[in-house]
Amino acid sequence: MRLAIIVNPDAGLGGKLGFKGSDGRAAEARAAGAEDRAGPRMKLCLERLTELARTPIEFIAWDGRMGGDWIPGEYTSSGKTPEITDANSTAEFINTHNPDLFLYAGGDGTTRDIVEALGEREVPIIGVPGGVKMHSGCFATTPKSAAEVVWSYICGDLMIARTEVMDLDEEVYQKGEWKVRMYGEAFTPASPRWMQGAKEQVQRESEGETLEAMALHIGNLVEEDPDLMIVWGSGGTLRQMCKELGFESTLLGIDIQHKGNMQYDLNEQGLLESIGSHKGSKLLLLSPMGGQGFLIGRGNLQLSPSVLREIGIDNILGIATPAKLLGLSEVRIDTGDENLDEEIRSKKYLKMLQGYRTTRIIRVSSD
Repeated sequence: MRLAIIVNPDAGLGGKLGFKGSDGRAAEARAAGAEDRAGPRMKLCLERLTELARTPIEFIAWDGRMGGDWIPGEYTSSGKTPEITDANSTAEFINTHNPDLFLYAGGDGTTRDIVEALGEREVPIIGVPGGVKMHSGCFATTPKSAAEVVWSYICGDLMIARTEVMDLDEEVYQKGEWKVRMYGEAFTPASPRWMQGAKEQVQRESEGETLEAMALHIGNLVEEDPDLMIVWGSGGTLRQMCKELGFESTLLGIDIQHKGNMQYDLNEQGLLESIGSHKGSKLLLLSPMGGQGFLIGRGNLQLSPSVLREIGIDNILGIATPAKLLGLSEVRIDTGDENLDEEIRSKKYLKMLQGYRTTRIIRVSSD
């Protein structure tokens, strides 16, 4: 099995800083202290794959940040990472390699670059989640899950299927809407357990009363405890609820409501400062991503392990409309910290608000 390894070294850099993507902002992110995300997550995947492998796997990669730096062990060098990397670097790598499988680390932008370079070639791809936005169905749920998918595919236990390549519609987002659109298709091993599936739009126009009722529930919590700090997660569901309470919120950001005031689009440092200085109660509201079930780790990297520990995992409340819950049997967690992931998973269940004073207990995925 010949496995080509490719890492977008700039993917995910802006997550904790509150960037909505890292395209064109890598230098800015690094200057602000951002650390590599995609590379270390690829390394974690390959370390797990090495543990699983019972037969030799040939890794092919460029030396440097786009591959070799993150491979634990020997690999076949097929070139060198350019000093400056961009979409053209990704396209060059894809166009000059013909492996049995491409394993890559990045986000939706990286996926689009790979699929565009592949053209009509039907080489399967598996994504290690390493970006800020990951709506496409070719990503594994976690780096270690990516290793499980690779090895299961090598063993012949998984079949190849077409999946959708999705990304945020930037033009619509500039108008204040969050809409994910399809940009193409890719071939990837089919595994409902380890692959995340594509982002779906599941909210219905008829759910206005439900959103109003859930907002009223949150409003009542604040009335009962005026010192309660509400941390609003990202997404359209929470944004509409916030509007019902008379506030505006950031569509793709993390905001804080406290005593009638709002702090908007906070990055990791801003969240730590505000939450750390608050001595009263805290409540983090998160809405799972439709079709994937991710509560943490997709589009909300500002909620770093440090921020989540400051809030307290017992102070997390999921928010989901009935339509979204119909297709949701469990929620997924990918904080980037294995110990914290395990701590949350050990709870086995989280509360999910689905109406006025109506909560449901939902399972936390063990993978």
